[in-house]
Amino acid sequence: MSYLAIVDLGSNSARMVVEELHKDGTYTEIVREKQDTRIAQNMGAELILQEEPMARTIGALRYFQTRYARFEPEVRAITTAAVRTAQNQSEFLKRVKAATGITFQVLTGDQEAYYDYLGVQATLKVDAGVILDTGGASVELIAINHAKNMAAVSLPFGAVNLSEQFMLANDVIQSNIEVASEYIVQSYQNLPWLSSQKGQPVILLGGANRSLARMARTRSGEAEINQIHGYEMSYELVMSIFDEIRYMTRADREQVAGLETTRADIIISGLLPLVNLMRLIEAPKVIFSESGVREGLIAETLSQRHD
Repeated sequence: MSYLAIVDLGSNSARMVVEELHKDGTYTEIVREKQDTRIAQNMGAELILQEEPMARTIGALRYFQTRYARFEPEVRAITTAAVRTAQNQSEFLKRVKAATGITFQVLTGDQEAYYDYLGVQATLKVDAGVILDTGGASVELIAINHAKNMAAVSLPFGAVNLSEQFMLANDVIQSNIEVASEYIVQSYQNLPWLSSQKGQPVILLGGANRSLARMARTRSGEAEINQIHGYEMSYELVMSIFDEIRYMTRADREQVAGLETTRADIIISGLLPLVNLMRLIEAPKVIFSESGVREGLIAETLSQRHD
């Protein structure tokens, strides 16, 4: 029996899965863990990882090790936008290595988008649409036509840094939402290939987007609000929920059914990449995917083993 552990250090949270790999090329998830590490917190314009988030993250990585060590797995550890852009990236990764023995691969934006595509196609089989993966410090956009990856980009904004930059964490001034939206749309308009995706659905990845699904499923009385893979929402429902929470105080958002309390300060900023994308390409609906970068890595690992 062989096992694969994937440690995924994102800008807002760290996740770990252990997969049991089968000889027929399939796999079974046996451990799943998540910690809200928020490594991107207070990086600022200088893009410096701060002491408290770094210490919090290393503590989470040590905990992950206690959960996967007994399986003696192959370990693939990846990290994305916050560490990718950090001026003190090297110092942080050396510190992680010394404290845990884990060696992280820092994914480029193109690599992150590629693994998102692999992960989505492994389970959803999308023929056409735009994949949107909203992280803490970046978003990845991938255009799919005829089930092929036609174009991809990583943009340097996400739920955490948008919240900090445009003051969207607490009781939000509505004009700040509009300024943030203008910034996002301007970035989108620099992508000429987006215009060819008009009228196509958006396939959603990332924590803020998962929160949107849970809020919608709670509202409709679904018993299993966390079962969101393949779940669809109309444009009208997405905008209805966003228009409700944008006017709430932070305290009110902390009470919204289906929304994690720890995301109340980044849910508005986390949904802005989506709502502006849907408006721009006139997307009729969204489709949620639970498969992304981690599942893309699994697919690649299995492919390499069977080559």
